[in-house]
Amino acid sequence: MSDLFSQYWLEFLTIASVHLLAVASPGPDFAVVLKHSISYGRRAAMYTSVGIGLGILVHVAYSLLGIGLLIKNTPGVFTLLSYAAAAYLLYIGWGALKSGPQTNLKHDPQQTNQLIISDKKAFWVGLLTNGLNPKATLFFLSVFAVAVSPDTPNQVKMIYGLYLCVATGLWFCCLSYFLSSKKVRSFLSAKGYWFDRVMGTVLILLAVKLAMTA
Repeated sequence: MSDLFSQYWLEFLTIASVHLLAVASPGPDFAVVLKHSISYGRRAAMYTSVGIGLGILVHVAYSLLGIGLLIKNTPGVFTLLSYAAAAYLLYIGWGALKSGPQTNLKHDPQQTNQLIISDKKAFWVGLLTNGLNPKATLFFLSVFAVAVSPDTPNQVKMIYGLYLCVATGLWFCCLSYFLSSKKVRSFLSAKGYWFDRVMGTVLILLAVKLAMTA
């Protein structure tokens, strides 16, 4: 396995470098993690981050199965995906936009917030946000078409995909940890609903942009 991978180290470095720039740029994933960190605390944000990381496997799967070529060569399929993503972002954005002051945080905000959203729901929000993210789709269609050779074995492509999955999850887990730290959390607890509304507006604008460019 090590000998096989050593032949494709340049491909891996190219993919890893492009991914670092892509994952660090603000998008729906960042907005959702910030929203959950503010509204529900560290635990929910961490589960959301894990879901976002595993959402990468959706894009890896269709890339390995060749479905990516179908999406690329069939505009109607990508348009449908864009509309589905726009509708989902609009849904969670509207929910964030309706946020108000949290009056039930008197003793243990972290524990109280866990009652608002379950771990399972936080995970699925992250998974769906990334799984339906056209930005991630375009990333895989472009990178796997340009940086990855058609002769690269599927097992090596799977290693690329697993790396992207783990790297994405770790990035957002670190972001969640920072956003829900004691100092940041104490600041956000008082005016967090305003940040929630801002993120809701961002998500709605992203949804509108997706719908208009689909």
